[in-house]
Amino acid sequence: MKLDTKIEALLFFKGEGVKIKELVKLLKADKEDVENALLELKEKLSDRGIGLIRKEDEVMLGTVSEMSDLIEEIRKEELTKDLGKAGAETLSIVLYKGPITRAEIDYIRGVNSTFILRNLLIRGLVEKVPNPKDQRSFLYKPTLELLSYLGISGIEELPEFDTVQSEIKTFIQEEN
Repeated sequence: MKLDTKIEALLFFKGEGVKIKELVKLLKADKEDVENALLELKEKLSDRGIGLIRKEDEVMLGTVSEMSDLIEEIRKEELTKDLGKAGAETLSIVLYKGPITRAEIDYIRGVNSTFILRNLLIRGLVEKVPNPKDQRSFLYKPTLELLSYLGISGIEELPEFDTVQSEIKTFIQEEN
C-alpha cells in the first residue's frame, strides 16, 4: 500500500492534527518520504470534500472551505438537538471522573465515544487538553461554562459527588 494512502488512513482514524515526526515514527518511514507522500495526498484530495490541512509541522484532514456553508448548517442543527442519553452519560463520566482519556470513557461506556465527545466539544461543554502522561492523547474535562450552567462553582458540588467518587474507586479496585 502506498505511503500517501497509509497517511490518509491514519489521519482519518486520528481525527485530529498529527505531527509529521509522529507520522514518520508510526509509518517507519523517512521524513522526506512522508513529506512527498503528503504532497501526493494533497494533490489527490483536490476537488474533494475533504482536504489536507497543514500548520507548521502538523497535518490533519478537514473539510474544504467550499463546504463551510453546509457544515455550518449541520453544526447549527446539532447544537439545537437534545444531548440524548449517550451525551448525558458521557458528560456525567467527564464530570465525575475527569480529566479522563477517550479510551477510559470508551471502556466505562463499552462503546466508542468519539462522536459524542465531538458533539460535547462543539457545544462547549467539555474541553480537550494535552495529556501530561502521554503526548499522543488528550484528556477531556468539563468547561467553566458547563459548571456555570449547572450553577456550581466546583466539581465537588455535584450531587452525591463523594458517593460517586467512592463507587468509582471501588469499581477500579475490583477491576484490577
